[in-house]
Amino acid sequence: MIEFYLNSEKVSSQGEDDTPLLWIIRDEFKLTGTKYGCGVAMCGACTVHIDGVAVRSCSYPAGMARGRNVTTIEGLADNHPLQQAWVEKQVPQCGYCQSGQIMQAATLLSRTPNPSDEDIVNHMSSNFCRCMTYRRIKEAIKHAASAQVSNAVSEDSLKVAEAKK
Repeated sequence: MIEFYLNSEKVSSQGEDDTPLLWIIRDEFKLTGTKYGCGVAMCGACTVHIDGVAVRSCSYPAGMARGRNVTTIEGLADNHPLQQAWVEKQVPQCGYCQSGQIMQAATLLSRTPNPSDEDIVNHMSSNFCRCMTYRRIKEAIKHAASAQVSNAVSEDSLKVAEAKK
């Protein structure tokens, strides 16, 4: 039995330790936002977070998730700035790779809240989009970064205003 946290909920899987985590997530827990792309950890469609780090679930043995925190696209915060930016910037065409793109971008923004174009290109270079929406992906990441900064400034302003009362 493999016990881990899936989108903040403790779960148990009867899967074998060497089963790719992707198949446990999709087949056993019916979370189909994480996609199968290549099966060899090259395209990024299967990207999830394990303890906050982007990993390719198609080649990650489920047994290695034991006791860890696994977050899928379904577990990303509702109205995450990246999800909003993806819609506003009309990023997807076919949409197949987009959950992996968003999960990869989320790790970038968690480490680098205001990334440069070079930061974005370097961090996202291992996620492929057959529709070639890379320009829109970069625009959406920059848009989400500015939204996060704006939200942080607004929250700080609220705290200062409340402290003055």
